[in-house]
Amino acid sequence: MRRILLVILGSTLVWGQPTVAPTNEAVGPPRGLNYEGYNILQNFETGFRFFDVDGNLGKYRSDVNYRRGMRLLSSGLTINSREGKGRLFDEILLNTQGLGNDPYQSAILRVQKNKLYRYDLIWRTNDYFNPALTISNGQHLLNTRRQWQDQTLTLLPGGNFQFFVGYGRNSQSGAGLSTVQLFDSRGNDFAYFSDLRRQQNEFRVGGEVKVTALKFLWQRGWEWFKDDPREFLTGPSAGNDPNNSTRLNSFNRAEPWRGQNPSWRANLFTEGKRWWALNGRFSYVEGRRNFILDESAIGTARFGALQNRQYLLFGTGRRPVLAANVTGSIFPTERLSISQHLAFHNTKMEGDASYREFNNSTLQLSNFNFNFLGVRAFTSTTDVNYRVTKRLGLFGGYQFTERTIRSVEQLSDEFFKDQVAAEQTNRLHTGLAGIRFQPIKPLQINLDGELGRADRPIYGLSERNFHSLGARVQWKHKSLMISAQARNRYNFNSASLWSHSSKGRNYGANATWTPVERFSLDAGYAKIHLDTLTGLAYFANGASVTNDRSRYVSNIHAVHFLGRLMVAKKVDVSAGYSRNQDLGDGRNTVTGSSLTGIPGFLQAQTFPLSFTSPQARISWHFHPKVRANFGYQYYTYQERFFTQQNYRANTGFVSLLWAF
Repeated sequence: MRRILLVILGSTLVWGQPTVAPTNEAVGPPRGLNYEGYNILQNFETGFRFFDVDGNLGKYRSDVNYRRGMRLLSSGLTINSREGKGRLFDEILLNTQGLGNDPYQSAILRVQKNKLYRYDLIWRTNDYFNPALTISNGQHLLNTRRQWQDQTLTLLPGGNFQFFVGYGRNSQSGAGLSTVQLFDSRGNDFAYFSDLRRQQNEFRVGGEVKVTALKFLWQRGWEWFKDDPREFLTGPSAGNDPNNSTRLNSFNRAEPWRGQNPSWRANLFTEGKRWWALNGRFSYVEGRRNFILDESAIGTARFGALQNRQYLLFGTGRRPVLAANVTGSIFPTERLSISQHLAFHNTKMEGDASYREFNNSTLQLSNFNFNFLGVRAFTSTTDVNYRVTKRLGLFGGYQFTERTIRSVEQLSDEFFKDQVAAEQTNRLHTGLAGIRFQPIKPLQINLDGELGRADRPIYGLSERNFHSLGARVQWKHKSLMISAQARNRYNFNSASLWSHSSKGRNYGANATWTPVERFSLDAGYAKIHLDTLTGLAYFANGASVTNDRSRYVSNIHAVHFLGRLMVAKKVDVSAGYSRNQDLGDGRNTVTGSSLTGIPGFLQAQTFPLSFTSPQARISWHFHPKVRANFGYQYYTYQERFFTQQNYRANTGFVSLLWAF
């Protein structure tokens, strides 16, 4: 037992190295090693990762972010009790990927004793980099690290009565840049630094009870979250616009907030012997939040007046959320099934906030706002499936949703108070029908259609009059499988200020072929087309524009290919290729707005670009316990209109995978 624990400790010490693409090929004895009643399997893949970038390094880091250095690409450890009666545990499972210097790292650990306890740990970390080159001259940059962990201890797993406790943590920290406009609507823009510190902790307890055909699961949870950002200017700044006389000498902002989400969850599932089933889910979350924003800015306005301002905002917010749904199914015959689903959702957002603005220690403005927003929805769904013959099936359904939105806004200052209340109800009717049939044994065909009508859509972009048509065809014969699918979805909507329509069409085909164990092919193609047309109302050059429009067109073509070949049972070769390309609307130049002539909405209506990545890997099994690997991947990113983000990158690794 002592030696087994030393093996586990040694595995944890090498977590300082990571994995990009683990080889996932077994080495060593296929049945592992036996020691004192346990069977042990373990392997490690270590090596060196390289990369070379020509072009925009920031965009490469945003997309890929793999760097140079030694790595532990993957590791795995499995310890199982051969008789299922270990002293302290019956199973230990540990898998790691990308630990150490890679931007994407993870670890999974499970320790369990049959019918007594089970401990699960999941840990991940991601390095996120966003150069934000196309936003505010790259001054909205982010360079952060996010870490997740989740731990669960289950007592009496697999029994009729289970109890569990769990803990989760999610944190984000790092540096960033942002901008602020001071001291009026025509003031200059200034860049400042941000120190991000966000954290979320969750603790939960619960249990599961099984009695004959009844299973009941309950959970009580507590979630606390906080944000402590610090934003500041390192020194006097002349701003981004050299022609603007506004200057900023100092800037500091503290924006801490705290919140908590106590919650209840419950699931109930039961079924009859053959002809009925019933399940329900219930959840309630009582969200609460307190916030403060304290900002001070000292500088000079556009006409030379000294400015010394301080803003103070504080308040509380509450958001209770209740969700419940029940699904009942009956099976009168072997060919017929009928399901009824009822769902209720109610969200309330309410709170109070106070705003204070100081100028040279003199109170200028004071007002108090109270806001309430409530969204309540009820949904009823009926589904029917009928199998006419072994090769022919029909299905259909109807869904009705009623959504009510209520809002209350209360305004007050030193002289008067006013309260504005509003309410809107939206009803949506949706019908679904389809057919499944198999004319011959290798061929399966699915056809479906959906039609929806809403009387009062909430937003101008919401669905109102929409319909969808879809089809899927699959051919499977021995080791060959070919499938193709297509779906069209159209939506037409209009409101008092905007008119909106959208058309989406998706097509795709995939094929896999494995004629022998040593050879396999996988290929696919997909096309995603989106065309939207929306009315716009905005201000440009000091004038109101109400009859402009925004048309966004996207034509994405995606293709991938992956082939694998094993040579003489010693060498495994794989090669792949993927390309994603958005052709946009076919334009080769950037144009301005159709009415004002200024670059703007038409410029942002299409984004023609391409992203290509071929790859290859060779694995040589030259020893029963050792495998050598070489992997290479090439990336190229190209935009048609804005070439400053284009790049080409060569990445790869050499590694050894061994078991001991």
